[in-house]
Amino acid sequence: MSAAPIRSTPVVRDKQVATPLKHLWQKYGTPLLIVLLAVAIIVTLTHNWNTWEGQRVEQVTNDAYIRRDLTPLSTKVAGLVRKVNVGDYQHVRKGDELVLLEDEDYRAQVAQAVAAVDAAKAALENNRRQRELQDTRIERAFAGIDQANAQIAAAQAGRLAVEADLIRTRSERTRQEALLAAQSTTRQKVETAVADEQRFTAEAFRRDADVIQARSHLNGNELAAETEQRTKAVLESQELQLLADLHAKEAALTVAQINLGYTRIVAPADGTVGERQVRPGQLVSPGTQVMSFVDGTVWVQANFRETQLTNISVGDTAEVRVDIYPGQVVPGKVLQIAPASGSQFALLPPDNATGNFTKVVQRVPVKIALDDSTLTARLRPGLSAVVTVRTRN
Repeated sequence: MSAAPIRSTPVVRDKQVATPLKHLWQKYGTPLLIVLLAVAIIVTLTHNWNTWEGQRVEQVTNDAYIRRDLTPLSTKVAGLVRKVNVGDYQHVRKGDELVLLEDEDYRAQVAQAVAAVDAAKAALENNRRQRELQDTRIERAFAGIDQANAQIAAAQAGRLAVEADLIRTRSERTRQEALLAAQSTTRQKVETAVADEQRFTAEAFRRDADVIQARSHLNGNELAAETEQRTKAVLESQELQLLADLHAKEAALTVAQINLGYTRIVAPADGTVGERQVRPGQLVSPGTQVMSFVDGTVWVQANFRETQLTNISVGDTAEVRVDIYPGQVVPGKVLQIAPASGSQFALLPPDNATGNFTKVVQRVPVKIALDDSTLTARLRPGLSAVVTVRTRN
């Protein structure tokens, strides 16, 4: 009977202690939780709360898409579409003819340019032959100068010879006239001396005329040589002009041949074409898109949040999961990281210097190169993917 009071006494004491604690919790518990939550928010705001995200070993994003080089194939020249050699979504090889334009006009332009080049070459050859003829004329003029100098020398020598005879006959005439005055000679000898003196005087005049004529001939040949040399200089300057004209005609021929080549639109590499946008008989102008070309190289553009790029670097391994093939993983690695966020490449980049500002986490494109596999060849541009990058740190 004495054990029962002993067991009941502690129970009553516990109830008495629990009741005040419960009362205190009910009275101060909610405010205490609010205070603790406020302290946690303050600590989070005053510290880099994104640190935990950037330090994760595996960075995952579902903002990722399959990419390939998509090239719009357009016309460079105007014309009518003659033939479309491929169908929609057809696989092509590098150099395959996709679209052909009517090329008769451009072939005629090439023929016209070829004729112009031939004419320019003929004019240049004609100028060369004229310069050769001019060289011959210059040589003949210099030969005439040499001949005139020889004639001058001969005329001067003849003049000296006549001068000696003239002096002798003049002396003889003077002596015979003096003898005739002294009645020591006959008039016939005097007349003979006078005739000789007059004859050699006339011969001296003729020799002087020969010298003058030879000098005039020399001057004429010198002027002719100078004229021929100037004519050759003109021909040489014309050669430069004709050579420049030939180069211009050859450049025009090159342009015509290039324009002729533009009538053939070929595949730039191995890949697949998109939907045809032109049909035979359609008139196209420069810049008209005929179809799109998808290159065979495939890669992934993963847009990571800026808080995830702390330790991501080029060369990190990656795993790509494509929605169209669930459960399959394509290995790859980080090939490039964009130099700016995606908003900077937008058509209208944001300007946060005006108005109210709200911080938004930006995304930066990361290029993921895929390893060659059978699944890689079946991936099409634009498909959604989930990318996981395993950082080295």
